[in-house]
Amino acid sequence: MNAPAPLRAAVVVNPVKGNPERLRTLVDAEAARSGWAETGWFETAADDDGRAAARAAVGAAPDVVLVAGGDGTLRVVAEELRGTGIPVSLVPSGTGNLFARNIGLHRNDMAGAVRAAFTGSDRPIDVGIAELTDADGATSTHAFLVMAGIGLDASMAADTNAWVKKRFGWVAYSDPIARSIVGNRQIPVHYSLDDGPTRTMHAHTVIVGNCGSLTAGVLLLPRAEPDDGVLDAVAFRPEGWLGWTKIGYTLSLNRFFSSTRLGRVIARVLPTSRALPTTRARTLHVELETPERIQLDGDPFGTVRAATLTTHHHGLLLRSAQSGSGGTASGTGAPA
Repeated sequence: MNAPAPLRAAVVVNPVKGNPERLRTLVDAEAARSGWAETGWFETAADDDGRAAARAAVGAAPDVVLVAGGDGTLRVVAEELRGTGIPVSLVPSGTGNLFARNIGLHRNDMAGAVRAAFTGSDRPIDVGIAELTDADGATSTHAFLVMAGIGLDASMAADTNAWVKKRFGWVAYSDPIARSIVGNRQIPVHYSLDDGPTRTMHAHTVIVGNCGSLTAGVLLLPRAEPDDGVLDAVAFRPEGWLGWTKIGYTLSLNRFFSSTRLGRVIARVLPTSRALPTTRARTLHVELETPERIQLDGDPFGTVRAATLTTHHHGLLLRSAQSGSGGTASGTGAPA
């Protein structure tokens, strides 16, 4: 009787981020220790968003795919891996690594992340699906794992200086945030939730999340979970400087409201925020009167006239050493 073939890993790596030499040493050592076959290596290229490397890795039919890069690289790999049953294991090495933060992965433990790829456990998570329609009526479909944003959120992704972002992280967003707040431009948004009626609101920013936390530990969507088959959405609707103050106050207290007993009691009796209303749905459809920018997991995707956002429930297997997840319930209200 023939012995089963040894397991084999594949690595999709962004060679300009992190420490690829140390990564290769750790992966080769862990594969040898676990009795796995030689690892396949697939580097992303400067003229490609990582899709070619991701497709090549999937084509090799590995038993796990390690992704060494930021949220953008992970998003592309997830788009190729969803529905295949091949687990993905994250080795964080980008600037934001919002997904890693949301699931509780340590960003500075490369050895632990590599070990988890060979010895960790798998859990199913959702993959956000965004069907985007541009001004000419052309549609395209993309995946996201963390958040999609229209308005300020998308402008931050498009306008932030890459050099500053690489060296100073979330502080790099201060300039586009400040300019957007001063302008306080709000756009008409026509939206529907699941099979509900179309409603209209004016909003500065609309963010739809599969996960809830931003950089610097800010909890934006307290009820968001990456595996519940539901998307959470929030609209920024400030009325002048006082409105922005209310938004800042709410965001600074969201974690207290959602993670402590006292906070949950207080949240139940507080009125729903008119400046920062939230809602939940399995499918959200948004139509805009003029083309607006959109971002997916921090990457700009140009301008759209409409977007339909939903999830591929449990479409991806995530392999890790721990099973952290997003926030817990704190109460919601429809952005009407």
